[in-house]
Amino acid sequence: MLRFIARRFLETIPVVLIIITATFFMLRFVPGGPFTAEKAVTPEILRNLEAHYGLNKPLFQQYTDYLVSLLHGDLGPSFKYSNRTVNEIIADKLPVSLELGSLSLVVALVIGIPLGVIAAIRRNSWIDYLCSSFAMIGICVPTFVLGPLLVLFFAIHLGWMNASGWYSPVDRVLPCLTLGCVYAAYLARLTRGGMLEVLSLDYIRTARAKGASETRVIFRHALRGGLLPVVTFLGPAIAGILTGSFVIETIFQIPGLGREFITSVFNRDYTLVLGTVMLYAGLIIVLNLAVDIAQVWLNPKLKFE
Repeated sequence: MLRFIARRFLETIPVVLIIITATFFMLRFVPGGPFTAEKAVTPEILRNLEAHYGLNKPLFQQYTDYLVSLLHGDLGPSFKYSNRTVNEIIADKLPVSLELGSLSLVVALVIGIPLGVIAAIRRNSWIDYLCSSFAMIGICVPTFVLGPLLVLFFAIHLGWMNASGWYSPVDRVLPCLTLGCVYAAYLARLTRGGMLEVLSLDYIRTARAKGASETRVIFRHALRGGLLPVVTFLGPAIAGILTGSFVIETIFQIPGLGREFITSVFNRDYTLVLGTVMLYAGLIIVLNLAVDIAQVWLNPKLKFE
């Protein structure tokens, strides 16, 4: 396993370098700059600002200087917040996004997996049709539609929750429910399909023929194999939850890193955009590695190759 992890880590180095390079040059080729939107900026002040941040250097030298700073763990200063660095902004905003993503993932797992298991056990019954309908609706309705609908019903009409903010535990309910329900729908469908496939195998029929209870058959024998499609999906799902938080943080005015990323794109804050992109890319790579390890643990037929 250690050899597998080391090989995967070495393989990610050129991937990360390609992501950094592509993001760096795409930002610089976009019309405008971090200081073009400032009011009443004279050419002298603009030249001083560019000299202070090194933007007056040749583009390739700016790129190499950034890579050198990156090797030292320095993501550079923010162009929008003159008194803060990108490291400080990420350290301040990332915990909020991680909390939102973690709670949303819990919601997705708690709702999606039980619905999928129940639908597989009660195949072709009204319970199966009800669970499948929920999954289909959850897949079809995007978060930017579901979020305002939940706000309209629970916050405006019923007044049970706040429409925006991230201050009390109650404020976590609507954002996490919005983001989690979408992925709960995918998990329900994958769990149902995986469980139906496993329940038709010979060793399940053998376990039932030996007198094993239905609960033991489901949770001891079928669930481990039935969750393999779910584990495969969890890597992209968690990545989608993290990137999907951009929309949720904007809808519910959550002070997380996703909302800061959207603001940095509009402000042409080069260093903050680069730092955020690298952070999310690194998280996705780590999550995919964890999913590969979990697949081998769940399925002994797979090897670390």
